[in-house]
Amino acid sequence: MSTLIPDPHLLQIHPVTVRTPQGCEECLLLGTPWVHLRLCLSCGHVGCCDSSPMRHARAHATELHPIVRSLEPGENWRWCYPHEAFV
Repeated sequence: MSTLIPDPHLLQIHPVTVRTPQGCEECLLLGTPWVHLRLCLSCGHVGCCDSSPMRHARAHATELHPIVRSLEPGENWRWCYPHEAFV
């Protein structure tokens, strides 16, 4: 019988304020398009998803904070980039 161990990255989740509710923070600066938005649950950074050309949410997670949630209407899932899993 295996025991599920909680994702240790969950400890990095904090209450956050959405820094750029109008879109992906980097795409807004660069003038590049995005497909879907992801919210960093450690600092409030808004990045674009892996289907977007620039993949800013993944870059932010790789460099800084690993857990995001969808910012799409009607979606409430969370994703851990290092574990490639819903949390």
